[in-house]
Amino acid sequence: MKPVAFDYASATDAPTAFMALKDHAGSARLMAGGQSLGPMLNLRLARPALIVDVSRTAALRGVTQTADAIIYGASITHAEVEDGIVPDATPGWMADVARHIAYRAIRNRGTLGGSLAHADPAADWVNVLTALDACVELKGPTGSRTLLLEHFFMGPFTTALALDEMIEAIVVPRRDATASWGYEKFCRKVGDFSQASAAVLIDPARGQTRVLLGAIEAAPILLNNAEALISGHASVVDAVSKALPERSVEANALHVQAVVRAIAKALAAGART
Repeated sequence: MKPVAFDYASATDAPTAFMALKDHAGSARLMAGGQSLGPMLNLRLARPALIVDVSRTAALRGVTQTADAIIYGASITHAEVEDGIVPDATPGWMADVARHIAYRAIRNRGTLGGSLAHADPAADWVNVLTALDACVELKGPTGSRTLLLEHFFMGPFTTALALDEMIEAIVVPRRDATASWGYEKFCRKVGDFSQASAAVLIDPARGQTRVLLGAIEAAPILLNNAEALISGHASVVDAVSKALPERSVEANALHVQAVVRAIAKALAAGART
């Protein structure tokens, strides 16, 4: 299929983008890399009257480092993370995740902010950056606000982003060599969306232990009693069943295995440090 007809505008700064969004009152969509929105347009699942191209907006392309975090402009691409063109807030975990997103052609164009705004439950950054306790900086015509990703995602393809707002940046806390990480996803073939995923973070320096369940028909879920799950004192099967009570134990089997493998990876990584 081909998209329905739409108008196109290029915005080189935020005020221009906000003006376009205001003028089209909910019928405009922002686009940077287009790797999420493009297929939606072709399938006619998205039918905006106007596409506002923000790929040349300089404010979305910067990277700022602080003592505690790295702030990535929303238009930083997956490939730039993969290739180390931008600094990694983790001990190489983000680069490894980026390396296994779809195909190189998609990684060359797809952006961090675009992936988060699209909010596909199976998307790697949706789950990985939530597990890493990242925040999004949202900018609108009347000001800015910051939200933890666990509060930003409202459900599948649904976020707290207002119609006249854009994701300006993603704030990822720094993780040092004492932290360990595990990420597991199940895909039918390379490049496919994951059928189940899980992420585990163990960061003694920050006092954080997180176990996340992803690629579900909902926003990512942070499982309770993460320490007990990692130590084996709590049942992963029970934790996943409690998080997804509408599904049978059999239907949860792939997600259970994703959590088990992510825990094993995190523990193995921790043993090497």
